[in-house]
Amino acid sequence: MKSAETQHARETEVQKLSLSPLTAQIVAIGMLNPDTMAGKVLYQSAKQEQSGPDERNIEYHAGTEEQIVRQFWDDVRHYDQFITFNGRSFDCPFLMIRSAMLSIPPTRSLMPYRYDSSTHCDLLDQLTFYGAVRRFNLDFYCKSFGIKSPKSEGVSGLDIGPMFREGKFKEIAQYCAGDVIATAELFRKWDAFINIKA
Repeated sequence: MKSAETQHARETEVQKLSLSPLTAQIVAIGMLNPDTMAGKVLYQSAKQEQSGPDERNIEYHAGTEEQIVRQFWDDVRHYDQFITFNGRSFDCPFLMIRSAMLSIPPTRSLMPYRYDSSTHCDLLDQLTFYGAVRRFNLDFYCKSFGIKSPKSEGVSGLDIGPMFREGKFKEIAQYCAGDVIATAELFRKWDAFINIKA
């Protein structure tokens, strides 16, 4: 904050802090099986509750940050492959560092060998051919591939902090569900038309 001389500059610096596992928290973790299109969102809430599955076949489980992170590690160990969008550069390191800060041991590596998508398929890596072509955000790829973008609901990642402070925990979880559904659909496009199977 030392170099932030204006109110706008201070707000920008605060926004950047929300992207660091050292100065932010995990408020929601979405998971979805692209084969069954059944999923789960673990999210922080003032009260513990479960509901599910909704019309999109997503279950919702609320708890503290520690509870949802522990549940994530218990769930993720049962799958051979996990698929992310920019997970290698953001989600996975964030989860691993927050887990360490909460003294929660991981049940598997979220950062295996980068060039083998059979364990961790990061769609941003795949769609840019590991940085050979320009990167875009999930919203742009969804629109380009004719997939409904979760951003079309009027919520973006920049809204999560204010929504959390306002106690809109379930709305955050529903936004997260939209992200994992879009990621699964994008994975299907990549797997069918770009993933060359020897």
